[in-house]
Amino acid sequence: MKQRTILKPVTVSGVGLHTGQVVNLTFQPAPENHGYKFQRIDLPGQPLVNADVNRVVSTTRSTTIKSEDAQISTVEHVLSALSGLEVDNVLLEIDGPEVPILDGSALPFVKALQAAGFQEQEAEREYYEITNPITYRDEETGGEIMILPYDGFEVTTLIDFNSSTLGQQYAQLRHLNDYATEIAPCRTFVFLHELEQLIEQGLIKGGDLDNAIVFADQSVPQSKLDEIAKKLGKPSIKVDKEGVLNTTELHFRNEAARHKLLDVIGDIALLGKPLKGRIVATKPGHTLNYEFTKLLKKQYMEDRKVKGKPKYDPNATPLFDSVRVASWLPHRFPFLLIDKITELSENHVVGVKNVTFNESFFQGHFPNNPVFPGVLQIEAMAQTGGILALSTVPDPSNWDTYFLKIDDAKFKYKVEPGDTLLIKLELLAPIRRGICQMQGTIYVGNKIVSEAQLTAQIVKRA
Repeated sequence: MKQRTILKPVTVSGVGLHTGQVVNLTFQPAPENHGYKFQRIDLPGQPLVNADVNRVVSTTRSTTIKSEDAQISTVEHVLSALSGLEVDNVLLEIDGPEVPILDGSALPFVKALQAAGFQEQEAEREYYEITNPITYRDEETGGEIMILPYDGFEVTTLIDFNSSTLGQQYAQLRHLNDYATEIAPCRTFVFLHELEQLIEQGLIKGGDLDNAIVFADQSVPQSKLDEIAKKLGKPSIKVDKEGVLNTTELHFRNEAARHKLLDVIGDIALLGKPLKGRIVATKPGHTLNYEFTKLLKKQYMEDRKVKGKPKYDPNATPLFDSVRVASWLPHRFPFLLIDKITELSENHVVGVKNVTFNESFFQGHFPNNPVFPGVLQIEAMAQTGGILALSTVPDPSNWDTYFLKIDDAKFKYKVEPGDTLLIKLELLAPIRRGICQMQGTIYVGNKIVSEAQLTAQIVKRA
């Protein structure tokens, strides 16, 4: 699948649900790999805010992102529309602090984007393909979201508000082709007993009985309904037989569950990558969606690193065997920690270390529970990186490599006898004046066991 953007700019206008402020939102075409970015064109310098889970600052009644002084609230519906229509790259120019609520659904955004048309781009769309189940559970609320491996994208939501009006509801989206008709029209909702509290808290200043479904899950006298209507500047309201205010009719019997599914898609869009997986969300809400997306982002970053794991064929002839490694490096047993070099280019090197129980340090390092010392893993990185650095000089055996700095070292899993270490070093910047900055990563199987940034200098022997 190719990435895509929109063909031409298109604008929607309306009030923010909580601020009540009139806002104009313009979708602009964007280049490949741009993703979703908001631009506060009403602020000095017109700052950009990436639609990223790490930018979330609030999940109270909506999702809010912020970068320095630029903040945008209620981003979930518009992000849901973009993700649901499989639009990868868009700049969202906005002249206020909150995305307009419109009718409380994603449908107005969907219609605007469809009117703008779509443009396929050259770059391939990069999916985050789920290979192992990932689950987040909120013990306090009982809410849970899990994602399972699946060659496609599917979302199921189950809601239960202990309400006789709503009951337990279930919704499912099996394919994004159905998003525009089955999910996008589903509006946000609120319970009548919450409505007055939100008004008193200074929220829903742009709230309108036309942009939300209001459920009454308990008996309310008409005098109270008249009082609420007055606060909202509306004529008298009443509750119909289905427990819904008479200001609107449901689009679907399970519209509430479908809207929660809409929100799940919008909040998870803050991952920044389309997914291949099957999502099951029980009692979802913005906070639960946010925490799950944070966990998803963390796992994605880990998995992306593992994607760079070198391919290792123990039967292939290495570029350097142990004899040639020793001809370049000054180290000898028991301190030569590299058995062979399997890859070497201008920008990276891969070394192999076979860990055996006969290593000399195991005699004193947890002898009853042998663990390869972390400092020696760093040393193995340094020796492997030394081969990369020395490959830039014509007579490597007459040069030595010295450490200058170690940054951001992390040890994630134990290394034990029987493990085979694949040690990958990549240049972070071109080598200048003998200074070599490298990112080191050690893999055992499909796990990253350690990583660090190393700075070294190659010096010619006197």
